[in-house]
Amino acid sequence: MTRTAFRPIALALVSLFVGAAAQAAPFTVKAFDNSSSGGTGLATISLLAGQSFTVSAGSDDLWSAGPLPRFSDADGLTGVRFATATDDSGMPVGTRIGAKFGAWVQHRLAAAYGSLVGEIGGNYFVVGTSFNGVAASAGTLNLFYWDSNNSNNFGEITAQVNVAGVPEPETYALLLAGLGALGFIARRRRPA
Repeated sequence: MTRTAFRPIALALVSLFVGAAAQAAPFTVKAFDNSSSGGTGLATISLLAGQSFTVSAGSDDLWSAGPLPRFSDADGLTGVRFATATDDSGMPVGTRIGAKFGAWVQHRLAAAYGSLVGEIGGNYFVVGTSFNGVAASAGTLNLFYWDSNNSNNFGEITAQVNVAGVPEPETYALLLAGLGALGFIARRRRPA
């Protein structure tokens, strides 16, 4: 057998290692049910320590902390916001629907009211409309609407969670066994 005959086998083994399935899924986070004050976090995907993941939400996907002007996207109530033809506030175009409300401090995290916040293993962090990071510890990613009182909250946003694939331990074992077998066969086939 020639060296080129081993290439398809080697490529198949490497693809098992590299091609570990990534996870991607949308999650509906509700301003009332998933409030950091009075609600519970929405459990999404389990992560390993050091695993890369992203979370994104549309800037026209809005939720609210109550009467106007309290609509925001996942970045929170960070400034004056007016209704547009493409947002989901349901308000006439040009209506003032959002304002700056400052930060709410909870679980040692200061984040804008109405922002999307994540938590893994007791560590809280701002997600907003676009997050790209690495899990500091193993655990489930929980998502929250960040606020001090959920009594008037309404609406929901869709958070798209994408997790980089991580090979299972069996994949590592299979890769090592396959590479060892290839080495053994290549060594036996050398001309004397």
